[in-house]
Amino acid sequence: MKKILLSGVAVAAFSLVSFAPVDELAIGAAMPKGDLKMQDFTGKQVALNDVMGENGLMVMFSCNTCPFVIKNEERTKEVSLYAQKNKVGVILVNSNEGQRSGDDSYEAMQLYAKTKGYEWHYVVDKNSVLADAFGAKRTPEVFLFDKNRKLVYHGAIDDNPSNAEAVKRQHLKIAIDELVAGKEISVKTSKSVGCTIKRVKE
Repeated sequence: MKKILLSGVAVAAFSLVSFAPVDELAIGAAMPKGDLKMQDFTGKQVALNDVMGENGLMVMFSCNTCPFVIKNEERTKEVSLYAQKNKVGVILVNSNEGQRSGDDSYEAMQLYAKTKGYEWHYVVDKNSVLADAFGAKRTPEVFLFDKNRKLVYHGAIDDNPSNAEAVKRQHLKIAIDELVAGKEISVKTSKSVGCTIKRVKE
């Protein structure tokens, strides 16, 4: 009986280590790891500071494989182009280090980005360093920063990740509009729905 209990404790401890929650970046917090260089699908090394636009930066944690990423692909493209049009930099980040030897390999990312016609950065977050610094948990998950590198919005693209036809509020697009206009962001956070980021288990 004692062995069973000890075994259960060991399993629970392993679970805590493997899936320990990461602290979410708070609204108003400064952008972390701005100088961290990451490999873009084009082969270049880029950092968040390199991508920062005149009006801010949109960071989206994404991947090649999550059904929600795929379902939201057209919306991702639309809002990314919209951000760029409004002088907000765009960078998509793949933090799935646990799948780096498979479907989220660098080569698979290159193929995915080229197939989808990406006109913005899509980078490898080696060892999920950026995801850990942001407290990112899912794909897709968005962090929008103002020109002073302060977080002003965190969450989903809109209010219905499952059904584009049923969207009632485009959270991210509205936040970009308010950001550019110098207004207070009316909805600062929303719930990200998607797949968990596949970190390497310790």
